[in-house]
Amino acid sequence: MRKSTFVPAPGVKISRTSFLINPTAHSLSFSHPLNVSLNPNSFRSPPPPPLEHHDEYDDDDGVESPSSSHSYWWSSWSRYCELRTLDSNMETASQDAPPRTFSIKLWPPSESTRLMLVEKMTINLSTESIFSKKYGLLSKEEASENAKRIEEVCFASANEHFMKEPDGDGSSAVQLYAKETSKLMLEVLKRGPRLKEEAVAEADFAEKPPLWLKLLLTYLVVVGPRVAEPILASIKNQLIEVDLSDFIAGRPEDEALDVMRIFSSALEGCKLKYLNLSDNALGEKGVRAFEGLLRSQDSLEELYLMNDGISEEAAKALAELIPSTEKLKILHFHNNMTGDEGAVAISEVLMRSPLLENFRCSSTRVGSDGGIALAEALETCTNLKKLDLRDNIFGVEAGIALSKTLEKLSGITEIYLSYLNLEDDGTIAIANVLKQSAPALEVLEIGGNDITAEAAPALAECVATKSFLKKLSLCENELKDSGAIIIGKALESNAQLKELDMSANMIRRAGARCLAQAVANKPAFVLLNIDGNAISDEGIDEVKEILKAGKNSVDVLGPLDENDAEGEGEEGEEEEEGDESELESKLEHLKVEED
Repeated sequence: MRKSTFVPAPGVKISRTSFLINPTAHSLSFSHPLNVSLNPNSFRSPPPPPLEHHDEYDDDDGVESPSSSHSYWWSSWSRYCELRTLDSNMETASQDAPPRTFSIKLWPPSESTRLMLVEKMTINLSTESIFSKKYGLLSKEEASENAKRIEEVCFASANEHFMKEPDGDGSSAVQLYAKETSKLMLEVLKRGPRLKEEAVAEADFAEKPPLWLKLLLTYLVVVGPRVAEPILASIKNQLIEVDLSDFIAGRPEDEALDVMRIFSSALEGCKLKYLNLSDNALGEKGVRAFEGLLRSQDSLEELYLMNDGISEEAAKALAELIPSTEKLKILHFHNNMTGDEGAVAISEVLMRSPLLENFRCSSTRVGSDGGIALAEALETCTNLKKLDLRDNIFGVEAGIALSKTLEKLSGITEIYLSYLNLEDDGTIAIANVLKQSAPALEVLEIGGNDITAEAAPALAECVATKSFLKKLSLCENELKDSGAIIIGKALESNAQLKELDMSANMIRRAGARCLAQAVANKPAFVLLNIDGNAISDEGIDEVKEILKAGKNSVDVLGPLDENDAEGEGEEGEEEEEGDESELESKLEHLKVEED
């Protein structure tokens, strides 16, 4: 660590004739009979060395080694504030006068000092270093922009702290100033330079907020609401993206609600496009704590409320507090306690969201009534491209209602309907509708729905018409060999298929062989999952040989840890031979319509 020394004027006693340039050297004590005057403008600092030379600073004085990122940036900032010379005009007074002790206040820094810090941060951010070698080198312009914003944020935080500082000498404010500046500089360096396309997007503030705003939000959540409130209020007109996910973890309920109200009040009125309140165990109280923020939004395009403990009452509060969702494109409610009544409330939001493109309401305990309400509301969302309703208890009736909605969603590309208790009737209704609609469908997941071979012909006709299909999941059903063979034959024409999941379907050797034949010659195929079935060792060997002989290697075959190789037995093999003959007969009469 570098040291700075100076010779005191005659008659002046200084507690330390040399002091270390580190965050602990914020105050000097003098004993002198008269005044001590210091000129702030005499604080000087040479340009910092390039970052790759930081190993020249040792820790022989007890300061943490700069090998850690945090201590390195701490020492870097301290060099900015180095008191290299103290041009002090001190007059010698009578030795008879009683000594007096003086303390130098280091806060607030002058404007020139702040500008100097920005300049030196810019140099360090744009100088080749161990960080730039790994993450890329920032341009002078980008470094300067980030340096200015970092300094503004950290100064505001430290100044707020200084106003409440018990001793009032500014030492802890300077420590905070240095520490937080170092943190944000490190974030910028690790993020690296903007890509060209990102830089173009950031030039248009309506498309993407600058990096410093995202760093600011991350920082303010850490420092706490009281420090954050005045800063947020001063820049809220520039914010268009706010991520407050998982920001009250570990706080008691009363404190958590207070934090939410403070952030809500500070952000009220800002024109957001993106708001993420996920992972906060909001419940109804938490939702209402954000009332000011929610009510003031009329331009939201993305809203995330996942894993928030959204009960029926909380869902009703959301429907009440979000007055306008006309521009909403993404709405996610994954993993909540919404229930049927809550789903009805969410349906009201859906009916006010004609531009919605991506809706997720998975794992929300929604039953038949709620499922029907959601299905009917989704009819207004004709721009929907992605629909995820997995892991609810819709049942057959809600499945049939959903099929009527899917008929109107011609642009949909991803459908996730696993674990909805659809059974054969609900599945057949959906498959029959999709056969005539959703021409651009890329993903269809419908596993865990108690589907048997009875629904296989409808599913086969559906997937055969989907020339863009990339992923099909029918896992954890009861399709058996008969259903697997029908599905496999239909998939032979899907050239773009990449993944097929037929795990846990009571499939034996014949079905596995047909599935392998269906995917063996697809150039883009990457994964065949047939685990959890009852395929004999001979059947597995046969599957591998088929895959090796095709365009794909055996590498596309997924793990088989849960396969029950003993599940077939001799009786199963005899039954299999009879089944194959019967299946061949059925397949001859199977009509598969292709585009």
